[in-house]
Amino acid sequence: MQISDLANAGCSVWLDDLSRAKLTGTDAHSLPPRIRNSGVVGVTTNPAIFKAAISSATEYASDIAALKGKSVEEVITKLTTDDVRIACDLFTDIYRSSKGVDGRVSIEVDPRSAHDTSATVNEGKSLWQIIDRPNVLIKVPATLAGLPAITELIGAGISVNVTLIFSIERYMQVIEAYIAGIELAAKNGHNLTQIHSVASFFISRLDTAIDPILKADGGVLAHSLLGAAAIANAHLAYEKFEKEFATNRWQELSSQGANAQRPLWASTGVKDPAYDDTRYVMELVAPNTVNTMPQSTLDAVIDHGVFKGNTISGKYEEARIVFNQLAELGISIDKVTADLETDGVKKFADAWNELLASVKGAMS
Repeated sequence: MQISDLANAGCSVWLDDLSRAKLTGTDAHSLPPRIRNSGVVGVTTNPAIFKAAISSATEYASDIAALKGKSVEEVITKLTTDDVRIACDLFTDIYRSSKGVDGRVSIEVDPRSAHDTSATVNEGKSLWQIIDRPNVLIKVPATLAGLPAITELIGAGISVNVTLIFSIERYMQVIEAYIAGIELAAKNGHNLTQIHSVASFFISRLDTAIDPILKADGGVLAHSLLGAAAIANAHLAYEKFEKEFATNRWQELSSQGANAQRPLWASTGVKDPAYDDTRYVMELVAPNTVNTMPQSTLDAVIDHGVFKGNTISGKYEEARIVFNQLAELGISIDKVTADLETDGVKKFADAWNELLASVKGAMS
């Protein structure tokens, strides 16, 4: 299929990967030709992506050597922000032609600060200044401590990608934090048209957590619900998006040029080989959304994805039935999503610590 089909349906395609090899063209899937030819209009990164890129590549060796005498944290900040700045420049034309909607590149604050509001704010502002590109998005985890940080950063005129969202309840808090931030930005005199945000809802991990419980149950109902939770969760999130960005409160801000915070579908690589490897893309198409894909998923979508148009709108009641049936089986979505948030923060912090250790070893 053509990625343009997704774009025409209002779903932007971003690549969930970044490395020096992709930027320089030494990777088989380097970014410059893909920007021109594949319909990719943005890039997301996370601590695990940077760990994989920097720890295993020789392209960074000369940069690391040139930074002798710096702390390992300073070296990593230099490497990651340089890559993101270069990527931002590659996407400048898309950023301009889309009026700031796309052409975006995301970089996350230190994941070890996920439960520290002031540290997250300070790091977000620092990354914004270091990269110094209008099309960067500062990623902030949707933890309880991250919520006020989102409001403060948006209020300072900084565009934010809110990450690690798993539950509908937390998503509602994220929307509130964003709208409060836009109100603060207006009060602070910022140009609201220049502030953008996405809310990154993690998809596949919900099925990965719930499917084993359903398989252990072994019943007919449980079997019928395999692979249903993640897509239902995203559908209900989109319903909230439509509702919350249609309120009088938001319309007042929209009239001042404010941009709605788009839902972004993350973790869209399929973990269970029994499932269609494009399902977390083709079943999550709707206007004003973003789908960020790992390279393998992007390739699968281009190769054999079947475009079915808008696959979200009008399916909210079906999604509620899925959740009600999961509850009948004793599965607590609240507990599962809370555990996933805890695990997600830990995994990113672990990846960051592994990157620190790797770079420290390369510096010695």
